[in-house]
Amino acid sequence: MKKYVHILKKTQMFSGVMDTEIASMLSCLGARLYDYKKGEYVLRRGEHISDIMVLVEGNLHIQKDDYWGSRSILGHIDVGEMFGEAYVAPESGAILNDVVAVEDSTVIFFDVKRIITTCPSACRFHALVVQNMFFAISEKNRKLVQKLGHMSKRTTREKLISYLSEEANRRSSASFTIPFNRQQLADFLSVDRSAMSNELCKMRDEGLIEFEKNKFRLL
Repeated sequence: MKKYVHILKKTQMFSGVMDTEIASMLSCLGARLYDYKKGEYVLRRGEHISDIMVLVEGNLHIQKDDYWGSRSILGHIDVGEMFGEAYVAPESGAILNDVVAVEDSTVIFFDVKRIITTCPSACRFHALVVQNMFFAISEKNRKLVQKLGHMSKRTTREKLISYLSEEANRRSSASFTIPFNRQQLADFLSVDRSAMSNELCKMRDEGLIEFEKNKFRLL
């Protein structure tokens, strides 16, 4: 597990914590390491959890399938990102969505009770981790508002423009790579894949964008 300390150090949760302190805190925070093959479920809808998780290798999608099998991708989890925090409070209830490995992935689980409770060894950086966790949750709420902004658009083109513009602003570049293939992007924006592909081609022909697979350039 210590081989992932350099990744944890770059996460918002452990921002400002020294490498040596992170290594010593892993046991204090009840850290456990789990590996998942592509397509495996990290979390399933209906589960109850008491851990906060951090992805240290791979790619994860937060998704939901309806009764008839139609899929919506609600979010993407990058390496270093925290997840599961919305369901660890005592009255949070069961998980509402699935978390699935898009490729072989590794996740570290942290016992939330150990995070929010001062440890017996009085780690110097424990309070900083709690503060960082609060800021990380605030950042995730901001991303949720962004997603709602995309979804509030009426047409497929408006949703695409909203999402692609946000990605360009986030990367501070007109050229960027998105974490979705075509079907996944359609699921994320809740639009028909064929209609979305047609709209992308129209936008390309009109000189608004260039793209190849999941690489885009706004013109």
